[in-house]
Amino acid sequence: MQDTLHQVNYGSKRILYSLSFTARKSLGIRVTPNGDVNVIAPLNTELIDINKKVKSKADWILKQQSFFNRYRPITPSRKFVNGETHLYLGRQYKMQILKGDIDEVKIYRGTMAITSKKTETIYIEKLVEDWYKTKALFHFEELLIICLEKFKKYKIGKPVLYIRKMQKRWGSCTKAGKIILNTELIKAPKASIEYVIIHELCHLVHYNHNKDFYQLQQNLFPDWEKWKEKLEQSLS
Repeated sequence: MQDTLHQVNYGSKRILYSLSFTARKSLGIRVTPNGDVNVIAPLNTELIDINKKVKSKADWILKQQSFFNRYRPITPSRKFVNGETHLYLGRQYKMQILKGDIDEVKIYRGTMAITSKKTETIYIEKLVEDWYKTKALFHFEELLIICLEKFKKYKIGKPVLYIRKMQKRWGSCTKAGKIILNTELIKAPKASIEYVIIHELCHLVHYNHNKDFYQLQQNLFPDWEKWKEKLEQSLS
């Protein structure tokens, strides 16, 4: 996602943080389990005051990051074997692999049933990834059309949608009206995907992350913080 990072220096340490504005009375600082620092500030708060607040909490922030780095369990890499669980639209599905005459992925009753001509891991992995891409194209396009209804009065037009895997962003938006969404989003709840799409569409009205941008996002999707957090918790 097109998030602008800010930073403060604390001795020899550098603290990077993402900043958002919302209608609240006090500034909040959160350190996520993956070590990211998220700052939520009241509308119209000056950046110099935000930096001062972050710096005053620097010792606590660094301790939190150190704690999470030490005790955070390492997510095991996917092995694509029977019994392994995989996410799809926010739900867990247990993988079931069967050898057959066709290549097919289906989900039902908590099961991701895979019929495959070959059972080698590399073959199953590609089959599942291709299935995710197909589902992502369908659902992202569907949700984009739904989200666009919220922007009717801004007359921004339907942007061109692309999907691809990204390491550090859930989505991005260009001034030319191209929106790129991370394929991995298909594993998140639909409301979290909707949050990302609305966030990117807001950039077509207010390109920069300023108070007008966050006010628009708040007006169009009041629960955005809830679904942003669910996204980070489920896919971090």
